Amino acid sequence: MDPTQLKWNADGLIPVVVQDASDLTVLMLAYMNEDALKETLDTQQATYYSRSRQALWRKGETSGHTQAVKDIRYDCDSDTLLMQVVQTGVACHTGAKSCFYRSFDGDVSASANVLDELYATVASRKKDPVPGSYTDYLFNEGIDKILKKIGEEASEIIIASKNPDDDDLIGEVSDFIYHLTVLLNDREIPFEAIYQRLKERQK
Repeated sequence: MDPTQLKWNADGLIPVVVQDASDLTVLMLAYMNEDALKETLDTQQATYYSRSRQALWRKGETSGHTQAVKDIRYDCDSDTLLMQVVQTGVACHTGAKSCFYRSFDGDVSASANVLDELYATVASRKKDPVPGSYTDYLFNEGIDKILKKIGEEASEIIIASKNPDDDDLIGEVSDFIYHLTVLLNDREIPFEAIYQRLKERQK
């Protein structure tokens, strides 16, 4: 790659589409200036330019959710970069694996990232409580209440499994997953850690 071939915008920046090298999930969109690109090439760790802070920032420098660079390409117009990375942790500040976890139509069945979306929603409630919300109530009550609810929902799954009505079972499993998501948020464990462990068990 010859950086001089790139077409930087009026602010001296170029957009970077960031992709997970393992499964090609689009993780995020960020920007680089020439210094950020040079730092990325030199260290093989994703470094971007923050337009709000007007400064370079290395991905994961505070969160630990780093991006090791595997490949960088530029498009036919030389005005956009595609960077494949090995993501440690999650890419999105909400706790979702990818920043692109929402869809316009809100169709859950069409979203492969529905768990990430749920996690991000619960995380936002934890960070910015909504008075009167059930999620806020659980966090205020603490870990014992959360664990009690998980135990109750697990029992209800067993009972619903004996019922021929699939809709009842689907509802109970959904309730269990919601409360499990609250627990993971309380412990600050992203779903990505669960995905990785499940992937390891497939070997």
